[in-house]
Amino acid sequence: MTGVHPEPNGRTDAEPNWLTPAQQRAWRAYMDGHQRLMTALNRQLQRDSDLSVAEYRILVLLSEAPDRSLRMSELADGVLSSRSRLTHQIRRLEAQRMVRRNTCLEDGRGVLAELTDEGMRRLAAAAPGHVDAVRRDFIDLLTPPN
Repeated sequence: MTGVHPEPNGRTDAEPNWLTPAQQRAWRAYMDGHQRLMTALNRQLQRDSDLSVAEYRILVLLSEAPDRSLRMSELADGVLSSRSRLTHQIRRLEAQRMVRRNTCLEDGRGVLAELTDEGMRRLAAAAPGHVDAVRRDFIDLLTPPN
């Protein structure tokens, strides 16, 4: 059956393997919950630290890297971002002196993103409020394991 609400039974090989109503409810609940959580976390970071969740994540990954620097390709993979989107985000962080780009000395072709002292300071200032929001809006809502 074709359409928005097909029956999950009786499908042919040409038809998609539609979600059951219960699976559809679970999927939509996950998507709604994820969107609400990310909106709340982004709002808190913007309000308290003038950072987006994406920028915060970049700063965290750089802070955890050796020498507080990563190749742009590794950083893009780490934040699950396209390289072009990451380049745009790094440019904004550079303008605020939180990150600087350097040529990779190992091969001379790659570009490194490096967390500056200002970036580390801003991350350290943002982290307590962000952790509080993560606890309040996610961790504390989880059912403890039995």
